Amino acid sequence: MLIQSPWIPHLAETGANVAERLSLALAGDIIEGRLAGGDRLPAHRDLAKTLQIGLGTVTKAYATLERRGLTRSVKGRGTFVAIHEAHSHRQIDLSTNAPPASLGARLLARTLTGIARKIDEDHFNLYAPPGGHFEHRRVLARWLYALGLDVDPSCLILTSGARQALALAFDLVCGRQGLILTERITYPGAIALARRKGYRMQGVEMDSEGMVPQALAEALAGIKAREKKAVYLTPTLHNPTTATMGVARRQSIAEICRRAGAWIIEDGVYAAASPELPQLATLAPDIALHVNGLSKSLGPGLQIGMLTLPHSLGDTAQDLLRELPMAPSALSCAVVDEWLVTGVIASIQQDLRHEAQRRSRLAASLLSTRGLIWHPDAYNAWLPMKRDAADRIASAAMEMGVKLTSPHSTMVRPRDSASGLRICLGGASWEDLNRSLAILATLLK
Repeated sequence: MLIQSPWIPHLAETGANVAERLSLALAGDIIEGRLAGGDRLPAHRDLAKTLQIGLGTVTKAYATLERRGLTRSVKGRGTFVAIHEAHSHRQIDLSTNAPPASLGARLLARTLTGIARKIDEDHFNLYAPPGGHFEHRRVLARWLYALGLDVDPSCLILTSGARQALALAFDLVCGRQGLILTERITYPGAIALARRKGYRMQGVEMDSEGMVPQALAEALAGIKAREKKAVYLTPTLHNPTTATMGVARRQSIAEICRRAGAWIIEDGVYAAASPELPQLATLAPDIALHVNGLSKSLGPGLQIGMLTLPHSLGDTAQDLLRELPMAPSALSCAVVDEWLVTGVIASIQQDLRHEAQRRSRLAASLLSTRGLIWHPDAYNAWLPMKRDAADRIASAAMEMGVKLTSPHSTMVRPRDSASGLRICLGGASWEDLNRSLAILATLLK
């Protein structure tokens, strides 16, 4: 004799179709503990008859729950709550903003074979000069040229990752005596870097295009003329909000900084998504430093950072780099050179863009009714909400095995009430992403 189900049949009160309403109702009761691990769900035919819906609708809803890892079906016995199994699975990380995996073993083997035929042994036998080997700087300058940056290789510093390039930029134009102005909500890595090194940081209001020019002008007006100051911002696919500045906004920001005597530190790690838009380092080459890297454009394993400098900062940068060399791996630079020569980079970026669009659409389909802000070319989406609510959702998601970026880490002003959730879409597998987004949708409901 089969055990009776303890679940009281009902449909969620939403505007979705019947199958989705049924799966949402069951998922909510499972996550909120009204159904325990091992509880049996009603038989398909019994549930269809009770709710007066089609048998196929029940089957579809049950299949959705099983894909999410909330239930399991046992042949000949029925469908059971698998919440404890879901809790015991490895954690799904939606906190790290990485591109989807795109580099296959065959491509890497082909690349290494190509490198072996023309490798420069001096790049491995000798220490790299400050800023990296000139040949490597020439290669990366060619890559930046595709983004609209015409860079003199002698004004390009190579580092082991974009975050090192950002740290060098902060040291060069601001340091602990100066002030860094940035978007009120901004890249967690920049905030962590500023807090760890003791840099002062001030948040500036933002809108759907990013930093608001008038707010920046007012903030700069309140700073003493002799005080060191730098404006750090991400004009393309801002992390975490995905905002992208138009041409007029970029021109306005550049002019305001020039009048105020402020340096610009432009984070361009996502600039490849919109190469038609002018970089701030192109609009204001005498006051702008451009930070870039390949881990977001091609793959996390390519730890190559780039910092383009105005000519006036070249000697100062060389002095700093003699104390703390930052040159990237010669092998990574050789890989990029090979891919530029063979045209592989364009193919990789096209594949990444297609996958980013697929994942963004999935997130929008599940979370757009909750106010999700997303961009088809971004590896993350942003869900604005009050700080307390964001903390509660992040904690609840962690309990369900889904790790989100800490809301605190994106906030320049720790006591600010306005916050949100950064949902990173690139690192998880497609199946894990489906499951984790469905859990978030249920929690938000």
